[in-house]
Amino acid sequence: MTIRQQKVLNNGPRIQKEKETVKKMIEVYCRKNHHHRHELCEECQDLQEYAMKRLSFCQFGEDKSFCSYCPVHCYKPDYRKKIKDVMIFSGPWMLLYHPVLAVRHIWQEKVTHWH
Repeated sequence: MTIRQQKVLNNGPRIQKEKETVKKMIEVYCRKNHHHRHELCEECQDLQEYAMKRLSFCQFGEDKSFCSYCPVHCYKPDYRKKIKDVMIFSGPWMLLYHPVLAVRHIWQEKVTHWH
């Protein structure tokens, strides 16, 4: 008999900010690459749902670092490549479309990584 570990849903302020940032990055990516303006294409919608689920169940919760610095890579390889492509593409665009989120994200990354 195996005991299944119950996963805890993370819904704290840091996770919520991460979710908001990731959603905006996926929106920018989809708009620029798949030419969807008002809603996400099926591929990007799938990626967003996957990313939100991964964030909701991140084992580090509110102590989470940036995924690129995390010792645990919880994304399946195909999703990991997709989200990496989204972040590389959307990062510079975020300064134009969502400057407050972009600056906050950059600042948080530097503060987290330096400690």
